[in-house]
Amino acid sequence: MTQLNGLTLAYLGDSIYEVYIREALLGRGITKVEKLHNEAIKYTSAKGQKEALDKIYNVLTDSEIQVFKRGRNANSDRKPKNTDLATYKQSTGFEALIGFLYLNNEKQRLEELLKIIIK
Repeated sequence: MTQLNGLTLAYLGDSIYEVYIREALLGRGITKVEKLHNEAIKYTSAKGQKEALDKIYNVLTDSEIQVFKRGRNANSDRKPKNTDLATYKQSTGFEALIGFLYLNNEKQRLEELLKIIIK
């Protein structure tokens, strides 16, 4: 596969992470849409993704950290809406890592990291 840039990986990673979080919340027995949405935001907002990154950063491999940094350092014309630039960049790096693991069929590793996050 062609090496994708950090923003492209983040684009995919954002959706993969969103689905995983929604499935996990349904697995907890939350079924009301408003409650699902409010709980999901705690994980999927830029702030929530930065907190997720903080939970897993110490267990990332060197190559995973490189992918994170590629996403974090990617130049984007988009401006963060509800957060500061540093948090936005951290969350973009997190999303890039999720997208990278997914595209490289590292599903077991992805599940391992996501379980740490959702605990």
